[in-house]
Amino acid sequence: MFTGLSAFPLTPMNEHGIQEREFIHLVEHLAAAGVDSIGVLGSTGNYPYLSVAERACVASLSVANAGTVPVVVGIGALRTRDVLANAERAQQAGASGLLLAPVSYQKLTDDEVYDLFATVSRSLSVPLCVYDNPGTTHFDFSDELHGRIAQLPQVRSIKIPPVVNDSEKARERVVRLRALIPSEVTIGISGDPAAATGLNAGCDAWYSVIGGLYPCTALALTRAAQAGDTQQANALSSALEPLWALYREYGGSLRVAATIAELTGKVSQPCLPQPLKALQGDDRKRVEQVVTQLDLAADFRA
Repeated sequence: MFTGLSAFPLTPMNEHGIQEREFIHLVEHLAAAGVDSIGVLGSTGNYPYLSVAERACVASLSVANAGTVPVVVGIGALRTRDVLANAERAQQAGASGLLLAPVSYQKLTDDEVYDLFATVSRSLSVPLCVYDNPGTTHFDFSDELHGRIAQLPQVRSIKIPPVVNDSEKARERVVRLRALIPSEVTIGISGDPAAATGLNAGCDAWYSVIGGLYPCTALALTRAAQAGDTQQANALSSALEPLWALYREYGGSLRVAATIAELTGKVSQPCLPQPLKALQGDDRKRVEQVVTQLDLAADFRA
């Protein structure tokens, strides 16, 4: 399951609640496009801003509308008890897999993170993906800690941060990590601009933000890399450089993705939980220009 393209949609919401109809439409589009899995309640899904009940609702809506596509549900929370509650509700909803980041307010130690994953993995009946995202959690996994956690029951994938934009160094990074984990544990790349480099370096999956909006575009890149066509995968990524530039300029993918979703009518405005905001003014116009330039809307019409 933790291979190929895992598309991560937004969770459109306002201060009154989740926009359920809009969310269902996003999930249905991903399922129709034939993505390999749908990842909900990741960072793109703004999971820390949702209540336990809202997260359970998202999990249920996802499974009910994903058809035969596996759904991976994020369960991260500040306290282990809440992680366990989220895991139970996601499994009850029919999730095929779970995604766990070591969320913290106080900086966590390696032993605390290991104990979190050990406690959670023992309670699961579905596979678990380790979410390594230091940009939001402010926790840096060592390869050795990944190796320890990967031995735990139910751990089946590691979602690593973007690799360096150097094919040889990226391959060395993947080889080094793979030597420390069981053969059945996959490695997935996150950070859309690094997807081609990561997949070409041997990553098994792309955990993708842009795939949550434009799955056909992301699938083309993924399938090229899976077929060993590194040149085509790199070319498809290079063609999206205007979008990657927006990510870099605006501090990541979330606000850019939210702005695109609003501009193209996939979600209503606003779609992010306060105090977060999609881009406005001249920044918004710049995003609109890139969407038009790349003709990304054609993907959603497909």
